[in-house]
Order: sequence, then C-alpha cells, then structure tokens
Amino acid sequence: MTEQSAASTSGVREPSVRPLRIAIVGAGPAGIYAADALMKSDVEVSIDLFERMPAPFGLIRYGVAPDHPRIKGIITALHKVLDKPQVRLLGNIDYGTDITLDDLRTFYDAIIFSTGANADRALDIPGIGLDRSYGAADFVSWYDGHPDVPRTWPLEAEKVAVLGVGNVALDVARVLAKTGDELLPTEIPPNVYNGLKANKAIEVHVFGRRGPAQAKFTPLELRELDHSPNIEVIVNPEDIDYDEGSEAARRHSKQVDMVANTLEQWAIRDAGERPHKLFLHFFESPAEILGEDGKVIGLRTERTQLDGTGNVKGTGVFKQWDIQAVYRAVGYLSQNLTSLPFDDQAGTVPNEAGRVIGDDNADGAARYLPATYVTGWIKRGPVGLIGHTKGDANETVACLLDDSVNFTPAEKPELDAVTEFLEGKGIPFTTWQGWYRLDAHERALGEPEGRERVKVVEREDMLRASEPHKV
Repeated sequence: MTEQSAASTSGVREPSVRPLRIAIVGAGPAGIYAADALMKSDVEVSIDLFERMPAPFGLIRYGVAPDHPRIKGIITALHKVLDKPQVRLLGNIDYGTDITLDDLRTFYDAIIFSTGANADRALDIPGIGLDRSYGAADFVSWYDGHPDVPRTWPLEAEKVAVLGVGNVALDVARVLAKTGDELLPTEIPPNVYNGLKANKAIEVHVFGRRGPAQAKFTPLELRELDHSPNIEVIVNPEDIDYDEGSEAARRHSKQVDMVANTLEQWAIRDAGERPHKLFLHFFESPAEILGEDGKVIGLRTERTQLDGTGNVKGTGVFKQWDIQAVYRAVGYLSQNLTSLPFDDQAGTVPNEAGRVIGDDNADGAARYLPATYVTGWIKRGPVGLIGHTKGDANETVACLLDDSVNFTPAEKPELDAVTEFLEGKGIPFTTWQGWYRLDAHERALGEPEGRERVKVVEREDMLRASEPHKV
C-alpha cells in the first residue's frame, strides 16, 4: 500500500464484535488486489468475492492470449490472496440477476465493484456492421474458451485486417497468423484448436492511424511477433517517421523508444521466407469497410501525416486494401451495472477516488452512494496494464476504510446468511475449493498430451468438475 493508504487505514474504525463485511463483485485482478489491500489494513475484515464465471481470475483467464504463460503467471500471486481465510470465492453468480445491490446491502457493510471491461468499443465507420467484421473482444473470448460465446469461429478469410495498435491488436494478429499446431501446446480447448487448424489466413494487416512513436504496444509483446517460425513481420520503411512530438515521446519513455527501435529494425531488413505475412501499417486511418452481398471484401484507409505534436491529420489520399475480414481492436468497454450510475461515453461508473457518485446535492457538491465503491477498469476505464490496478485498489480501499466508521451495519452479516440466500434461490455457486477441483481436472486433461492443462469450456462441465456448494 502507499504511505497515504497505510495512514488512512490506521484507527479509522473502532473495535467491533465482528469483522467488517465486504462484498467485492468481480474476481479478476482488480477485485483480488482490493481484497489483498483490505487484508493488509489494520481493520479486521471478512470478504466475499462474487464472480459471474464458475472460475476466478477474470481477464487473466479469459482475456490473455494462450501463448502468454508469463502473464498467466500472475495467477500464482492471486492464488496466494485467495488462499487466505479472510476471503471466500462465490462463483457462477451473475450480479443484477442472481443477486442485486439491495441484496448485497443486506449481507455486507460495503460493496466494491471490480467488474472490468469485456465488451468492444464501437468504431463508427461505414461498413462496420458487415458480415466478417468482428470485435476483437469477441474473438479473444472464443480463443480463450469463454463458456458464453459460440464454440466455432469463421476463419475463411485469407487476408485479414486488424484495426488498432495496442497489445490486444497484437494478440489477435498473432493468433490469426500462427498455425493451430503452434498453439496446441498451450491450454486451448479442442474446439479452438480445430478452428485454428482450419484457419485460412495467410496475410494479416495491422493498421494504425498514427506513427511508430504513438503505438501502444509494449516492447516485449511486439518482439514476440517475430518469434514464430511461421510469421514474417513486415514494416514499410515509409512508415518510419517522427516529428518533434514523436521525438519528445521517445526521449521521455524508454518503452516508446524500444518499440520504435524494433520497428525500425524490421523496416530495413530483407524479407524472409516464412509462410504467413504479418504487416504492421502506420499512418493509415480506417475510413470504410467495403462490402458486397453483405460481406467484407476490402478496407479503405486514408493516409495521414504527423502535425508536429505527435498527432496526425488526413492527407486526402486514400488506398483500398484487399481484405476479407476485419477485427477492430480499438479498446474495451465496461458494461452498465444494474442500480449504479454509468457514464456511457467514458464507459465507467462515476466516482471520486473510488467512491461511487450518485445525484449531486442542491449546492452542486457530489453525493456518494452509501458504502459503494469501484476499482479497476470500471473505475478508470480500460487503460494501463494489470499492475496499474494495484494503485486503484489501494486508493479505493483507503477511501472505504476512512468511511467505515459511518457505515450502516449490515442486517445479516453472518457468513451463512448469503450462502443460504443463494441456495434458497437454487443457484449452483462455486467456491475456492471448487476452483482447486476444476484446476486439477484441467491439468489432468492436459497430462496425456504433455500440456500443462486443457481448459474446460462448457459451463456445465466447469460446474460438474467444481462440485458447486461443496467446501
């Protein structure tokens, strides 16, 4: 915790006959980091983590490409938090349907929402609604074995466009360009392997409207594109351009400079013979997705140029690309939460330092919803890396603990009260012990093939392996 957070957690709540009962809705990194910050405070707490999926870990399980085991290694640290006796996992519970805000107020002194962002941000260009025009988040959910998406994905296009220059765009492009056999040693389930094995893509084109110094790739993620024996990464030397704003960005950020250096090296090398081509295009702003008979047949882009500040302006020069499918990776978007205010444009719950803002007072001052907080992407928007959520969690938890002396005590704070409520509604909720059973089951599925695990996709199969309600 920060010094400010540590100071604010000291002596804010008088000793009581029971721990402070906290519900955290969302068991991804943001929610688990909030639980960790609460348990590291000077206040005795009892925490229940609610999760819509039968398994925990959120986008670590369902938003990280399967060939990124080092990122999935974060799960090891998250495990240590969930192993602690002060926290319980209650999975397979859909907030707003299975349990409401009023229900949570009955059982808990305070609620933290950490539901993240799992939808695609819109891109308003002509043709975006054509068949074979996809959102990256939907594709990621498919190849990560999310139980609530279709089991098949159409991969008939030989030439594919990915719009966006962030890490999600790189993940999508890399998975599209790799072979199914390359990804087989990972945890992908059989339906994903079969789909990728039949993938016809031989060219993947990634488009960014600005230049190399404005790309949002992380250096390691970018360099990994070149590690595949099947992917030839190609950068046009004409796309290597910097203005004063770009040079300043390189001087002030080692990461920006490393990304630019990598792209420069790729731009000057000779083309190789790897069978799949992955083109990184800069200064090409998507203007229109072209269609015929309702399907994508091309992409139209406008050439841009730097304006001196690192931003770009259009040149009026357009180019048409031979493309049969388009994936937009222009950002994630959080979804509205029942009974909470929502800023549709920002895609966040209005808040100040994590305190959820309700209606303004008559004098214009912000009025907070009682004992209601947010952290992670639902708080600040889907920007930054996973590690940034720790700072979010510390800030939110500090505010919660500062406010705790004024909380209205929960009507039914007993541990059994909420589980009896869920059982009474016939909800087959999963537990942390159930995750261990599912984890062991997935590892057993992978063992005959020498794989660390094979991910279970079907929700019913996940529940069967987890043995709901069993402690």
